[in-house]
Amino acid sequence: MIKLNGFRILTVGIFLGLSGGAGAADHKELKAFPEAGEGKERFVIVLPHKERGEEDAFKVELVVGKVMETDGVNSVRLGAEIKTMPLKGWGYTYYEVEKVGPAISTLIGVPPGTPKVKRFVAGQPIQIRYNSRLPIVVYVPEGCELRYRIWTANGEFGAAEKG
Repeated sequence: MIKLNGFRILTVGIFLGLSGGAGAADHKELKAFPEAGEGKERFVIVLPHKERGEEDAFKVELVVGKVMETDGVNSVRLGAEIKTMPLKGWGYTYYEVEKVGPAISTLIGVPPGTPKVKRFVAGQPIQIRYNSRLPIVVYVPEGCELRYRIWTANGEFGAAEKG
């Protein structure tokens, strides 16, 4: 377990996304969500069950991206934004990525002969509330991946000082 800014990243880690758990395709609430449109893929995450009072201590981080060949030296990001969308008539939320823009990179000089490296290049991540009663449904352009992490708070609050 890793601690970061008062949150612990569960060792569940990062998962690739067609299924976040057993039975993602069979989730009873999934029928409310449409199939992916042309040029899109639908990813579904089913979170482990938590009681209502427990869920407030958890967050889910969603990251869309692609595995790309990079120079292994520079930091690379994709121009991709995950938008929160309402599912009309249901009161549910789904997430959508309209397009994955060009990759942007730092411009550090690469030593001659440095081998290329394949790595996951991410767009802008978002954190959403943990809700184990509904599937998380994300529509992304074909050829992209969806990854996620589950974060949990350590339950301790720090006291702020007046200043």
